[in-house]
Amino acid sequence: MQVLRDYIDQQTRSTISDADFALVAAELLPYRLQKRQFLLQAGEVCQYQAFVMQGALRLYTMDARGNKHIHVLGVENMWIGDRESWAQLTPSPYYIDAVEDSQLLLINCPQAQGLVRTVPLVAELVRIQDERNAIATQKRLHDAISCSAEERYVAFIAQHPTYVQRFSQLMIASYLGISPETLSRIRTKLLHVPAAAGI
Repeated sequence: MQVLRDYIDQQTRSTISDADFALVAAELLPYRLQKRQFLLQAGEVCQYQAFVMQGALRLYTMDARGNKHIHVLGVENMWIGDRESWAQLTPSPYYIDAVEDSQLLLINCPQAQGLVRTVPLVAELVRIQDERNAIATQKRLHDAISCSAEERYVAFIAQHPTYVQRFSQLMIASYLGISPETLSRIRTKLLHVPAAAGI
C-alpha cells in the first residue's frame, strides 16, 4: 500500500493523512495477475480499475482477423481499465492482460465514488488524472494524424525509454499504429544516425 500512498502524495503534491489513507486502503483489493492472464476480456463488464504496483499490462481490441490493436500500455504507478464499461456497466470491447507477472490494487466504481465524496485528496487525484488523461488523449490523436511513424516512435521512446525492454517490438508497433516491418526499418535507421544529428 505504501506504493499507492507515495503515488497519491506525489500526484497531488500533498500528504494524505493516516486516517484518510486508511479509508482508501479499506476499499482496495490486492490482486496478482500472472503473465498472459486476463484481467478483462471483450464482452465482459469491466468491474474494476486497476492500479499497477508492479508489472506491465496492455489494453487492446482485436479485429475480425485476430489482429491486436493496443490502446494502452500500463506499468507501475498507472491505472488501467475500461472507464466507460466500469462507470456505466456496459460490455467492454477491450481485453486487458498481463505482459509481466503483476501486482495490482483493484477498486470498483461505487467504492471509488464513495472515496471521492469522503476523501478530499482522492477527489483532487481524480481531477488531476482526468485532466492528464484528456491531454494525453489529445496528444495521441494529434500524433496519429499529424506525425510520421518515425516521429511517433522517437517521441514514444523519449517519453517511455524503458518500454523497449518491457514490451515486444510487435506490441510497440501496434500501440503506435504502424507495422512491425516499418518499426524495424525505423529502429535500424536510427541506430545508424550519427550522434552529431542528436539521436
